[in-house]
Amino acid sequence: MPDLKFQDGLIPVIVQDAKSREVLMMAYASEKAVRLTRETGFAHYYSRSRKKLWKKGEESGHFQKVERILTDCDDDCLIYEVVQTGAACHMGYASCFYRTLDGNVVGTKVFDPEKVYKKPGR
Repeated sequence: MPDLKFQDGLIPVIVQDAKSREVLMMAYASEKAVRLTRETGFAHYYSRSRKKLWKKGEESGHFQKVERILTDCDDDCLIYEVVQTGAACHMGYASCFYRTLDGNVVGTKVFDPEKVYKKPGR
């Protein structure tokens, strides 16, 4: 495994659908999150706002089965190629990139976050 370069203990992770190649989300991972992802085959991240490790889908059931992990040429960014169950976005959309900079919704809504999470919009 390459010597990954974590900044402030984290590395950015771009998450991409393994089949369609659509970018689903971007998150950060700690060394432990990357290790757990490799060991379990399911995506783990580090939440900067909640300051804790989390497994994608632990609340929603919308897990990410990791097919492959790529690193960039500088070893300071990863891509997780995943098979996504349900939606990637906690706002209910298939991808976190569901709107344009002007605010136009261009993505597909998959679920109602108020019904899935205890706190709407997390």
